[in-house]
Amino acid sequence: MVIGIETLLGNIPDFFVDALKDSLELIPLLFIVFIAVEIFENYFSHKENLFLKYSQKIGPLVGALLAIIPQCGFSVIASTLYIKRLISMGSLIAIYIATSDEAVPILLASPSKIHYLIPLLSTKLVLAIIVGYSVDFIFKQSYKKEEISVSEEDIEHLEVEACCKHSIPEKSKWSILIHPIKHTFNIWCFIFLVCLALNYVFFKFGAQNIASYTLQNSVFQPIVAAFFGLIPNCAISVVITVMFMNGTLSFASAIAGLSSNAGLGILVLLRKNDSIKNSLLVLGVLLLSSILAGVIIQLF
Repeated sequence: MVIGIETLLGNIPDFFVDALKDSLELIPLLFIVFIAVEIFENYFSHKENLFLKYSQKIGPLVGALLAIIPQCGFSVIASTLYIKRLISMGSLIAIYIATSDEAVPILLASPSKIHYLIPLLSTKLVLAIIVGYSVDFIFKQSYKKEEISVSEEDIEHLEVEACCKHSIPEKSKWSILIHPIKHTFNIWCFIFLVCLALNYVFFKFGAQNIASYTLQNSVFQPIVAAFFGLIPNCAISVVITVMFMNGTLSFASAIAGLSSNAGLGILVLLRKNDSIKNSLLVLGVLLLSSILAGVIIQLF
């Protein structure tokens, strides 16, 4: 029996074993990070909603600072508030740009790559603030000045569905464990599949060929990454982060892709915003600013 298992393991390709090993190493730290995220969402997210709504002229700054904190559905909450016109367009775009979805937990769970975290977050934060205030200045959009029909209690108990199909916030004694376990498993699956695909491609075609195929060191790579990041799915930030950690994407391309990636927030905006034209304007500004930031960083 032992010989059979050893024979079986010996027949497994190295790229599969490496992908499994690399992804499994992340599970303990990922789980710890997602526990912290769950606690934060359960006990502080309603305060964030109120603070964001009443921040008024400093909306882009406050929104960007709050979005930097790893959270499961802050971009969804921001989209919901924007659709009700309780935050400005600049605040919404600042939140979209600053949001990193799974990038922060993955980097925190990878000690050898954690030194990239501060440069990544600080660059996205500065970009978010600049773009947010520029958008509000150009389009002259701000919060509703008239009496609104949404009460503070409604804002405080605003519930939206996160990527793991649970409400935010959802206070229960089990959610602090159940949701992090589900989230850790989901993200581990994404990471394993991305690592497996990348390892296979490297094994099959070689690193040099992959570098040329992915437009490495080219100004076009951040453009492609920004368009890819615009896909409204939380798995996209996992793909971008893992590709960056493996050296397939440059720092500039990671910035471009993660800045345009607002996860499910974009999906909520497209589904529930009454004005398609307004939604396309938001996405156009988000995409253009992400591309420009990526190309400029790539060049310099």
